[in-house]
Amino acid sequence: MEIYGVVMAGGGGTRFLPFSRQKTPKQLLNLSGKDLMVNETIDRLAMTIPGKNMFIVTNASQVESMKKATRGRVMPNHILSEPSARNTAACIGYAAVEIIKKYGDGIMVIAPSDAYIKDWDKFTDVLSVAINVAENENKLVTIGITPTFPATGYGYIKFIDKELSGAKFVEEFKEKPDLETAKKYISSGDYVWNSGMFIWKASIIMEHFKEFLPDIYIDLMIIADAMGTNEEYNIIEKIYPNIRKISIDYGIMEKSNDVLVVSGEFGWNDVGSWDMMNVLHSEDINGNISIGDVLNIDTNNTIVYSDSKLIATVGVDNLIIVQTKDAILVCDRNKAQDVKKVVDSLNELGRNELL
Repeated sequence: MEIYGVVMAGGGGTRFLPFSRQKTPKQLLNLSGKDLMVNETIDRLAMTIPGKNMFIVTNASQVESMKKATRGRVMPNHILSEPSARNTAACIGYAAVEIIKKYGDGIMVIAPSDAYIKDWDKFTDVLSVAINVAENENKLVTIGITPTFPATGYGYIKFIDKELSGAKFVEEFKEKPDLETAKKYISSGDYVWNSGMFIWKASIIMEHFKEFLPDIYIDLMIIADAMGTNEEYNIIEKIYPNIRKISIDYGIMEKSNDVLVVSGEFGWNDVGSWDMMNVLHSEDINGNISIGDVLNIDTNNTIVYSDSKLIATVGVDNLIIVQTKDAILVCDRNKAQDVKKVVDSLNELGRNELL
């Protein structure tokens, strides 16, 4: 059975302002110093999946940028445009009907476009197990990350001591916990981090849409019927923006009894905000990360990113300083998650040129 890669690339990356913008979100940035995050995701999947079977789902405003960024990696007609953001259920369903309608059934390997993975070989080994389970057992499979510390920024998956072909049955999905709860999860040994990566047959996930999200299933079938006709674009533009917003986790994964998890540890991190840059870049002896033209004096635990100008710091501690051509961010490192509030404020002020 053919294996298809589906890269979800519709996010905005609001916690990386001012480096990330609506037209250049996190997945279209080179945060690692190697390549764009979306290209690293594609190349990682390409160790298992043929390039001709790679898909990207992104929002309409990013399609042209995505085509340019992934030229030579993903065929232009495999970059699916969402007229509006409707969360992951609609995104995954759209890709599933596209594959079924135009190519027949196949295994879907679904991955976010903006996660960092250090050890590609270990990841590929874990993915191979997950693909085998999805193909031979007709189950919904997710990849869990063996936790290395009590993280409060990730969701968790609880599994039970029942295995099938190297995967464990999932008991429940848990939201991001507080620190004490996270410590309990870790000490129990029954939890993994939720990576947001999924593997299943396109036909199997559509059966689950029909059972658990029948309204979305109907919308997707209308879109599927129009695919390959002159009305395809118009129907997608009409139907898609009205699809109910819901995540695949809430809509299907938490309701189905056919969910398994394959866990592994391969240096995964979702790099969700500026304070996680130490995953991608080495700190100096004072705990600083300097990118670009930076001079630090008596400075500790500070992240400085310069796009074009010299940034000199003297006697500061625990800051994030980011300079781009039209904006400067100065932030307490402990408040990195709140950078998205700047986006909210700019929206309220109508400062669209900075978004």
